[in-house]
Amino acid sequence: QGRLVESGGGLVQPGGSLRLSCAAPTTITISSYAMGWFRQAPGKEREFVGSISWNRVNTCYADAVEGRFTISKDNDKNTVDLQMTSLKPEDTAAYYCAVDAQKYGNCRSIQSRVGDWGQGTQVTVSS
Repeated sequence: QGRLVESGGGLVQPGGSLRLSCAAPTTITISSYAMGWFRQAPGKEREFVGSISWNRVNTCYADAVEGRFTISKDNDKNTVDLQMTSLKPEDTAAYYCAVDAQKYGNCRSIQSRVGDWGQGTQVTVSS
């Protein structure tokens, strides 16, 4: 774990927005991989948030964030972002970036076969 590096977490008020970014090392060419974001709140299991297919054609989102979060992938910068809007206290968690274990996956494949994780970045939604 840990080749991916997340940034952008912090404290935000309910209803606010935050943008997370994940940088992959040069050893991982994300243009060939589906990428995703997961989160883990204290005392809870890690859960899927959103993902994007290797060719950026398809995205998947958890029901809890559908319509509020947007995932995007910049192949030139080798980064994947998660734009979060209308944040709620229940969005508070450590957010982890993930890369698919195999190349050319769709947005569903990474939900069950993560190849590597980042160290996580904390998001706290509170007034």
